Amino acid sequence: MTIATQLYLAGSALGVVGAMLLFVEFFQLPSYVRFDRDFESYSVEISPNDADEYTFFGRAGAILIAIAFALQLTGTFLA
Repeated sequence: MTIATQLYLAGSALGVVGAMLLFVEFFQLPSYVRFDRDFESYSVEISPNDADEYTFFGRAGAILIAIAFALQLTGTFLA
């Protein structure tokens, strides 16, 4: 197997892992949203200090997708 193919396959594998992490990030219930089972309603209690825009899963997923893109681009240029 050539180096270009190995880089392309490694980029694909990292891209899949990064996409799964971003999937987990997008479908999390934020910590400032509460569900009340008695009334079957959501309530939002947020202050600027408590809001976290992204978690570790989203950051790691975005970095892995960026690395995957770079590896696949490098593999394409080497082919």
